[in-house]
Amino acid sequence: MQIIRTVVWIALTAILVAFIAMNWTKVPVNLWPLDDGNYIHFEWPVGIVALLFFLLGMAPPWLYLRAIRWRMSRRIASLENSLRASSMPSINARSDSPSTTGAVPLEAAPTTSSPEV
Repeated sequence: MQIIRTVVWIALTAILVAFIAMNWTKVPVNLWPLDDGNYIHFEWPVGIVALLFFLLGMAPPWLYLRAIRWRMSRRIASLENSLRASSMPSINARSDSPSTTGAVPLEAAPTTSSPEV
């Protein structure tokens, strides 16, 4: 399974590098309007702009899924701890009572050393 994941990552990286290499022409990117009607302006390659906005678009779902995974792992740990706590025997229960150990009390045990007359 590890080899399949590695091959997929290598293929995706090769496709991404090829996309950026084929789209290396620079395009104007207007980031913020200014008071005089102009913009804060950069010229970046198309591939870099596409990669940047792809990563910006993937950030919110990734953060959301990480938060859900973190919350679920905390919930599972809490449920496991409560299950462990409820399955432990009570500390107040006597360990020498006949009902819990199945032992016969000493008064009721017959003695074989003294003959009955």
